[in-house]
Amino acid sequence: MNTTDLILAIDQGTTGSTCLLIDRELTVLARATENFPQYFPEPGLVEHDPDELWSSVTTALSRVIAAASESSGTSQDALRYRISAIGITNQRETSLIWNRNDSRPLHRALVWQDRRTEARCQDLRDQGLEAQFKARTGLVLDPYFSGTKIAWVLDKVPGAREAAGRGELAAGTIDTYLLWRLTSGAVHATEPSNASRTLLWPLDGIANGDREGWDPQLCAWMNVPTEVLPDVYPSTHRFGETRGVPGLPDGIPIHGMAGDQQAALFGQACFTPGDAKCTYGTGAFMMLNTGDVPIVSRHGLLTTVGWQIGNRTTYCLEGSAFMAGAVVQWLRDELKFFVSSADIEDLAASVPDSAGVIFVPGHAGLGAPHWRPHARGLISGLTRGSGRAHIARAALEGIALECTDLLEAMTADRGQGLRQLRVDGGAAANNLLMQIQADLLGIVLERPKMLECTALGATFLAGLGVGMWRGPEDLRAAWSCERRFDPCGAPSDHRNLRERWSQALKNA
Repeated sequence: MNTTDLILAIDQGTTGSTCLLIDRELTVLARATENFPQYFPEPGLVEHDPDELWSSVTTALSRVIAAASESSGTSQDALRYRISAIGITNQRETSLIWNRNDSRPLHRALVWQDRRTEARCQDLRDQGLEAQFKARTGLVLDPYFSGTKIAWVLDKVPGAREAAGRGELAAGTIDTYLLWRLTSGAVHATEPSNASRTLLWPLDGIANGDREGWDPQLCAWMNVPTEVLPDVYPSTHRFGETRGVPGLPDGIPIHGMAGDQQAALFGQACFTPGDAKCTYGTGAFMMLNTGDVPIVSRHGLLTTVGWQIGNRTTYCLEGSAFMAGAVVQWLRDELKFFVSSADIEDLAASVPDSAGVIFVPGHAGLGAPHWRPHARGLISGLTRGSGRAHIARAALEGIALECTDLLEAMTADRGQGLRQLRVDGGAAANNLLMQIQADLLGIVLERPKMLECTALGATFLAGLGVGMWRGPEDLRAAWSCERRFDPCGAPSDHRNLRERWSQALKNA
């Protein structure tokens, strides 16, 4: 047996960190997830403690190797030395700044859901700069993205801008921070799918392993010095090697990185222009491969980098709904509707419909294609007969309706519809939600056997980088469908639901 025949995938998400140990046949030897706290210091503010986040990764690393050892009868040491490469995928726009000397963060990480920089975004809009940012980056000026978060920390932490000027600080998204910790501070780098979510990286930027790709004009407008930004390499680059990581030997290459949604698109084997997927995680993220040419959206979507392999860049159209699985968590934790998130399916299925109840998941504002950061969640159409089951079903419909708006915008931008949509993420395991989604979209949904497509994408990228697979065709052949959801139901019912949804959106 090849002594290095395994890939260790690190999937660092919004509420927890998952590690998977996967062999070249894409068999998952073991998986382990470690959750960590979320902090909400004020309404609209969402933070992570970077040390707790890193601890969740190292704990998951230890647990996945222990689990693989127990299930296979192989010693933990033997498994560690079989790891050929590490792939990283991460929650994207979440960002932080740390000291290069001791790796101590200046502030908690500001999460992608955080809305504290809305005033700064509005100031840039008032200066008439939104069109410039949209043309150069494919993004809109919204607190969702990392640039204003980095500038906020530099402005709010005493002495931070002076320290940045002296070259003492490093900034980055979570992939960059993990890479820094995995290499004991030897490497400060990222790749284009994450860089393209900062409002600082141009769509035509080429990753050459330095800071030259960052747009100096965008950085100046955002007031982010390029000295704090990481080097940028292609997505399958050999970024560095492990050093001083608890539970891992030194010298394992980190050989593939991508933001979570781009990694999910890659993990779904959506390599051909026109291929699309939707990931139902904390939020819902729909992404369409548009090939070598970026398509500028006219309907509220984002144009973004999918991945860069060598000097070839693949672009995507993307729509993001900020609340999807988080809606189910809210019903579970705040309203105590059920004990486990999986219980929502049986509760919602206990009624034939939502009886006129509409649930708009605007708790963190509305993302694409509406871009209304001040919107809030709303439940309408309640009567004396409305019960928990009707609200639970309306919540699932609200998630599906958000995604229907995204696909309509995507179809309008592309000029043609989709025949099918691949789905993944934890909430994609909910059969009722998937059927509602297929009915509203009017197209086939395909759910793969492995729902953790973000981790699978990181595995694919790392494996390509280290030569475990020859190319996309090997990966396409490995993808397999677990279940298809064909659209059904009365179109008039779907139209009525869409009309009530549109009215509720106006009131959110």
